[in-house]
Amino acid sequence: MSDTTEGASLNEQLLDCSRRNNVDLLQDVFTALDNDSEKIAELINHAKDPLGNTCLHLCCQYGSWDVLDQLLDQEGGVEIDPINASDGDTPLHVAVKYALDEPDHGTFICENLIECGADPRIRNKHKLKPLDLVHGNELETLIDLLQSAEIAANAGPVEEPEDIVDDDDDE
Repeated sequence: MSDTTEGASLNEQLLDCSRRNNVDLLQDVFTALDNDSEKIAELINHAKDPLGNTCLHLCCQYGSWDVLDQLLDQEGGVEIDPINASDGDTPLHVAVKYALDEPDHGTFICENLIECGADPRIRNKHKLKPLDLVHGNELETLIDLLQSAEIAANAGPVEEPEDIVDDDDDE
């Protein structure tokens, strides 16, 4: 199976469309993988730039919402919290940094990452959580979003109380 189209590998094409918000190129990549959700998820999870950024990191860095939306909609086990090599950041860390320059769009991206299961409690190599990257009160909506997500994540999985109830019902 060839991994190239017009000289660029599928990895390179995926990273490029993530930088440039190029949905057409993304569809070409998916088509080259026969729209197979497991192959697509594997490419999304393993394609990295020299700094260890996945396509999710790049979408968050450049505000490439259209591509990110399609990546997050993929089935097959897309990793929502990959860690990059440079700072140990997750895509949520990167989206928060983007929000410092583009508050509304960046907050929107952060909100969608959290809705898809991004963990706001993960610390990078500098021991910072995404919330720790926000300084001052100019991004109150983002701060509220990240604090609420941390509280929800710390509350634990919903299944735990159900398991306890199920155990009590056994007679």
